[in-house]
Amino acid sequence: MEPILLTKAQARKIILEAAGLASYAPFGLGIEAVYQLINHLGFVQLDTNYVVERAHHHVMFARVPDYETSWLAELCEDGRIFEYFTSDAGYLPMHDFRFSLPIKEAFRLQGKEMSRPEQNLMQQIMDQVEREGAVMVGDFENDRVEASNGWWDWRPAKVALERLYLEGKLMISRDKKFHKSYDIPLNLVPQETDQTMPSAEEFARFIIQRTLGALGICSVKEMAWRGRRVKGNLIKSELEKMVQEGLVRLIGVDGIKGPLHMLSSQVIEVEISDQVFILSPFDILNVFRHRLKDFFGFDYQIECFVPAPKRQYGYFSLPVLAGDIFIARMDSKADRKQKLMVVHNIHFEEIDINPAVIKKFIQTLKDFVAFNQCHNIVFKRSNKMAYLDLISEAFAG
Repeated sequence: MEPILLTKAQARKIILEAAGLASYAPFGLGIEAVYQLINHLGFVQLDTNYVVERAHHHVMFARVPDYETSWLAELCEDGRIFEYFTSDAGYLPMHDFRFSLPIKEAFRLQGKEMSRPEQNLMQQIMDQVEREGAVMVGDFENDRVEASNGWWDWRPAKVALERLYLEGKLMISRDKKFHKSYDIPLNLVPQETDQTMPSAEEFARFIIQRTLGALGICSVKEMAWRGRRVKGNLIKSELEKMVQEGLVRLIGVDGIKGPLHMLSSQVIEVEISDQVFILSPFDILNVFRHRLKDFFGFDYQIECFVPAPKRQYGYFSLPVLAGDIFIARMDSKADRKQKLMVVHNIHFEEIDINPAVIKKFIQTLKDFVAFNQCHNIVFKRSNKMAYLDLISEAFAG
């Protein structure tokens, strides 16, 4: 089958539409829009970094302008979404619950063998939850035998709870303050939810459809990332079948190595707005660095994982997207006690930015400051002082 040939400009628009970033408020407003967004993307990555508002809330706010951070907890409480670990931890629509089962089975089969004391502790926790209800890590005494030697050096109760969660014996829920508790699925999954184990073919097709639905255009490499927890999955073979069946199209994009794929239902000619978005590093658009470089010419890396002396742009720089062009990256921190947004650095890309785009960026930045519950903003530095002066003046007025 011959691939459909697209320009990079066409491909970028398809990618942005799939990501929910082709226009202002594409899913509408209110809590229902948040559900529609999660249902469309299929997975919204959760991250606990609190330099600015947490990544999952940031993703929602970029697409649902009146977003309130309490809405995710409400949707979980209503049984419409749930939290689980696929490629990463995140939120998924509840009607996809059955497709989490192969991942849970993979964690159970592939996890390291637990010692007898660890198995006993897991059983004790299960007995307690079934008898008394949801528990938190703080409900257990500090059972650490030796002093902690690092961030991920969890104490036994935490290890047991997370193992039970990954294997599907417990589920996580969070309150509106992001506090985590563990409960049995019976108490969190609506009774009418399909909980039958999908076949290997069903699981592979689910991964393919969900990945293409959220990314618009991608290679098998990104699909494999989404399904990588299940070893020996059938993504490659089922993808070939879906191409033959006409469900997936082969795509060729000028200057980008293929093969690339797109759902056959995807409209090719997409219109996008000139909206400016400040994005989370963990936004679906930014997860795969090579895609940003290939399609957008944007060489991006989140630098909180880079040693301080080697950082170029800042600890937590946020990509700034205008239309289909990344115009800047902004390293900022919300000082919540002072209600102050501190912008350590705005690094503009080496492109000419017209005043209308700067004006839209200013409004987006004002909205972002308010979203982070800050009242004021201070700018430290930029590589393009003329742009920064325009932005500073708008906030001074």
